[in-house]
Amino acid sequence: MIIFRYLSREVLVSMTAVTGVLLMIIMSGRFIKYLASAADGRISADVLLLLISYRIPGFLELILPLGLFLGILLSYGRLYLENEIGTLTAAGVSDRRLQWLTMGPALMVALLVGVLSFLVTPWGAAQVKTILHKQESMTEFDALAEGRFQKLPSRQRVSYVEELADNRTELRSVFLSEQIGTRKEPRLGIMVAESGRQYLDSETRSRFLLLSNGYRYEGVPGEADFRVFKFDEYGIQLKQSRLRRQVSEIEVLPTAELLRNDGYQYRAQLHWRASLPVLCLMVTLLAVPLSKVNPRQGRYARLLPSILLYLTYLTLLTTARSGMDEGEPLAVLKFWSVHGLFGLIALNLHVSNGFWGRLWSRIWHSLPLPTKEAR
Repeated sequence: MIIFRYLSREVLVSMTAVTGVLLMIIMSGRFIKYLASAADGRISADVLLLLISYRIPGFLELILPLGLFLGILLSYGRLYLENEIGTLTAAGVSDRRLQWLTMGPALMVALLVGVLSFLVTPWGAAQVKTILHKQESMTEFDALAEGRFQKLPSRQRVSYVEELADNRTELRSVFLSEQIGTRKEPRLGIMVAESGRQYLDSETRSRFLLLSNGYRYEGVPGEADFRVFKFDEYGIQLKQSRLRRQVSEIEVLPTAELLRNDGYQYRAQLHWRASLPVLCLMVTLLAVPLSKVNPRQGRYARLLPSILLYLTYLTLLTTARSGMDEGEPLAVLKFWSVHGLFGLIALNLHVSNGFWGRLWSRIWHSLPLPTKEAR
């Protein structure tokens, strides 16, 4: 039990560190995309943190298997390097028992991934879809912010509002600039108004921005032939912002609803959710023999080829899933055959680990490494 707790702690600590780094990288990339959409006025800045928070379960269900794989490689690589595994072997802990001891934390991670995959991730995706649906119903008027120039998606329009009054129903000191004319003869239209408000046409249900007491300037930048119009009231039709669908319809469905549908896309999503916990167990079977390194080679000797093996595994899984999404014959059998193939590879590594270790040592020693004099 003491050995089990020690090994589990080493694996889980390394896995947590790796998962945290990978999660921050992925979240940063997604946050930048959402931030760019907010800067363009397509979504409100108030929902950025909510979108990222609801996306975290979907990130984790994919990151945790990789974090577990790298956590075992790094932690056991250190134990081999410091001869702690050798001490355990001398105390009677065989390679087979080491594998079974490692399956303990792996089962906990697989259970967590299963909960995320079957329950939490669909719920989070549904919340993201709801937020995006609300954002799509927003107009340019709703996306305006005080004291900031904003490039709005329609007509390449740039706007500036000094103040939003009366619960965002009235604009004060409004500036609008938009491209007009054709590509061959581009012209610039600029409007400056004292105030503005939103107007809803009761017949067409179209929304307009009504500007009051202002001027409109039209012309070509750099030339002097600008036309100037003074107006008491000027109406601009507002278009609804359109966001690209970032969440598929099937992704948000609860697992119980997937079980009630017989479509191949529903089945593909169900098999994918079930495969993620299995992925955790398979990478554990692969990582334990791959983590065995010679102290003279260093703890990172097998890290690169192990990562390449994992990427091959994941690529074959996603390719087989694409086949299920398209309804290819025997696609389900091909999908689960990928797990079976890498299960056989793991079995081969356990049975013939001595052969592969000697082969890797020969390859390692044949590499043109710098000598001490060169260093």
